[in-house]
Amino acid sequence: MKKVTVALLGAGGRGKDSYGAYALKHPDEIQFVAVAEPNEERRMQFSRQHGIKNDMCFTDWRELLGKEKLADGILICTQDKMHFEPSVKSLEKGYHVMLEKPMAADPKECVMLGEYARKYERIFLICHVLRYTNFFSTMKKLLDDGVIGKLISIQHNENVAYWHQAHSFVRGNWRDSKESSPMILAKCCHDMDLMLWFAGADCVKIASFGSLAHFKKENAPEGSPNRCLDGCPAEKKCPYYAPNIYLTENTSWPTSAISDDASLEARTRALMEGPYGRCVYKCDNDVVDHQVISAEFANQVTAAFTMCAFTNDCTRTIKLMGTKGEIRGSMEKREIEVLDFLTGNKNIIQVGKAKSGHGGGDSGIMGEFIQNIRKGDISQGLTSAAISVQSHLMAFAAEKSRLENKVVHIKEFERSFSAF
Repeated sequence: MKKVTVALLGAGGRGKDSYGAYALKHPDEIQFVAVAEPNEERRMQFSRQHGIKNDMCFTDWRELLGKEKLADGILICTQDKMHFEPSVKSLEKGYHVMLEKPMAADPKECVMLGEYARKYERIFLICHVLRYTNFFSTMKKLLDDGVIGKLISIQHNENVAYWHQAHSFVRGNWRDSKESSPMILAKCCHDMDLMLWFAGADCVKIASFGSLAHFKKENAPEGSPNRCLDGCPAEKKCPYYAPNIYLTENTSWPTSAISDDASLEARTRALMEGPYGRCVYKCDNDVVDHQVISAEFANQVTAAFTMCAFTNDCTRTIKLMGTKGEIRGSMEKREIEVLDFLTGNKNIIQVGKAKSGHGGGDSGIMGEFIQNIRKGDISQGLTSAAISVQSHLMAFAAEKSRLENKVVHIKEFERSFSAF
């Protein structure tokens, strides 16, 4: 079959390490032919890995999209607030698009992208990769097969892990909602999407509570400096002490994110000069470190969602409660438990180990994107832009609820964002 050609905007962790890795493993399916990345080292590394010609390497996405159409599709893996404009330009140029979540950092832009998807009749997938995992797709099939009767309620937890919160949402790129997006969008739009998918109906109203409770200056240990390596008196007592996270023998993520050079010297320099060496209590972060959501759907399904940083777990756990039974699952354990009320029987389903990130979802969405391009299938797809708009609006509405201390009705909220 025809090999699909694609261009990449943003050769960071997602673009280079997740989706780029798929292409290296499946050279018969897909070929990257162009890249736009401002970081020269990452841009050159990606071009070498994929054999991209020098004249197809760009420092800015505008340069790439200023050329005539270069490939069948385009992957947009730029920072959150750099999603909308390149998505529109790519659709106008005739590219099929796979866009990293969130769709945009503004609700009106999300609605507009859903409209653009219909207008230009292109494949336009949003990277809600969890729908493509064996773990969550198995749960969805159990629901659809009526194994637990009619779904009544969902309990869903996003266990962020204390070190992950410190890395990404205190020291890292998603620490400031004004620069990126609110925590409920940046981290949890996946979870809004899952609840919407499982409920099988539109969300009608939502309420949310939460705050930045811990990672603040007033909670800093006495005498602590601005950087961990500047002689912190609490280094043996603080679980967030940067050298204990980044200067170990383990150079995989999140350590790989602080420096393109994995040597101890380069990593130490990164902690001395870059954002990841800062005291977690003295950063410029404003996103919440815990948040809860209550939601109701049009078919009377209710959902309770909790996001919390203060756990050692770094996984999602879920409980689906139906009229005839319940389903429980832990993504990290790759285990799903199905309980039948009538018989009392418990059935344990073991989900196989994933072969790519996000429980296999990264490779799953790449596979769908490639196949849809090959077939010319511009139907909605599992995570199309048109479908993903509502889960994003759930996140924006939840943040509005949190900030304004009120229940938000989704239809009223949505009506305030007319695209055209």
